[in-house]
Amino acid sequence: MTAPRRKSPYPSWFFVPAAVVYGTLFLLPTVASLWFSLTRWDLFTATYIGLDNFRQFFSEPFLVSSIGKTLIYAGLTSGLKTILGLLLAVLLVSPIIWRGMLRTIVFFPVLVSTVGVGITFTTMMHPTKGIINVLLESLGIDGPGWLTDPSLALFSVVLVDVWKGVGLATVIYMAGLVSISQDYYEASRIDGATRFQQFWRITLPLVWPATVTVVTLSLISGLRFFELIWAMTRGGPGFSSDVVASVIYKQYQAGFYGLATAGNVVLFSLIALLILPLTWWFNTREVEA
Repeated sequence: MTAPRRKSPYPSWFFVPAAVVYGTLFLLPTVASLWFSLTRWDLFTATYIGLDNFRQFFSEPFLVSSIGKTLIYAGLTSGLKTILGLLLAVLLVSPIIWRGMLRTIVFFPVLVSTVGVGITFTTMMHPTKGIINVLLESLGIDGPGWLTDPSLALFSVVLVDVWKGVGLATVIYMAGLVSISQDYYEASRIDGATRFQQFWRITLPLVWPATVTVVTLSLISGLRFFELIWAMTRGGPGFSSDVVASVIYKQYQAGFYGLATAGNVVLFSLIALLILPLTWWFNTREVEA
């Protein structure tokens, strides 16, 4: 028998201000973007051209390839932040020396300006004068062109993004770990469970809500990320590190506003098609756990 639906203690009109704000700041711009993606427009005029912007978007090889790079970027950053964030959280909730200082060090990059981080690492990754290659050269290793090699540029930005964002994932996991009752671990020790078995059978299932949060936030951030890529490579060399967001920005710069708006719709659709099924799957797994 289905439980009766609980009645809200607030009157219906109480939600009107929130609905107005939501409609003004989200629904209206979304509908406007859908309309302008079907037009050729500038600041003063808009001419309806149907799906021509989308046909042009998917007919340009570098625009289509940016979708694949976006998926690679989002997948790598989300996966690495999740794994490293969990491992660092396990370390930082254990009784180690200088734990407070280490927590500060791990979280500090989250507070730093993204553009500032991009400029700093661009200097550090310079192929001849950057400190990273200088140190490698002192060890007898020829450093690669981190941001000048088309096969490495995107992955170099991924590493910087993970360095900057893993602190937030760590804090979320730490909150999940400290909420786990120690009774589970004490009972497992009595049964002779090893540390790995405790991690696999107790820690991982019980931090599942934290995992859902980290993966979802990291994936959305990776799919729409722009600032760090633009600060470090501007989508280059060539189009090797162009993601959808940087392509959209370039189209706006070039004055192709309709094409850029169509790119925004493509990006929005891409995020929705990935996040909504993933959220549904996460929710089913959470119920089972």
